[in-house]
Amino acid sequence: MKLADIRIDYTLKSLDEKDVNESPIDQFKIWVEEAHQSKVDEWNAMNLSTVRPDGRPNSRIVLLKDVDTGLVFFTNYNSAKGNELEQNPFAAITFFWPVLERQVRFMGKVSKISSQESDEYFFSRPFASQIGAWVSPQSTVIRDRAYLEEKESELLQKISQESITRPEHWGGYRLIPEEVEFWQGRSSRLHDRIHYQKSADSVWKIERLAP
Repeated sequence: MKLADIRIDYTLKSLDEKDVNESPIDQFKIWVEEAHQSKVDEWNAMNLSTVRPDGRPNSRIVLLKDVDTGLVFFTNYNSAKGNELEQNPFAAITFFWPVLERQVRFMGKVSKISSQESDEYFFSRPFASQIGAWVSPQSTVIRDRAYLEEKESELLQKISQESITRPEHWGGYRLIPEEVEFWQGRSSRLHDRIHYQKSADSVWKIERLAP
């Protein structure tokens, strides 16, 4: 089958301006819970897009770990995404839940969360994942997989679950949204798109966009 021949007609749900919450974060929490209840695989997986120093976009999948005033995720601060956010702190995040025929897009400014918040999450992780945060020089070129396994073995001889600390180069970020779009698939490609735009006085304007 040709890719151009693949088509799905979306008929599951609808979305109207009058039905959404005044806050996009609160609306997102509703959709997150519905994704969780629907047993969507990896419902917290999100596409994070940053901008490279040469101005070109760079995307990868990371995991959402909290929703409060924004979206929280964790990574190596020295990774490609970390370096890109250091140079340009604006990013875009996209969720796609095909089982629910839904997509959510966030755009906003990203900043590091507090050391206390990063510590709290780091020590909630499995010991093997904690070790991994120390072992991997994320996004740098390494000679082979054996390099990682050797570093892991060396570290395990020196450190225990009781003595491990969080690496300073590893922690969390929070994206505070300035624009959010909720997309609900509809029949005949006439999808519902509800767009939130934050004003200068932090009031959310809600509008419908053409599909």
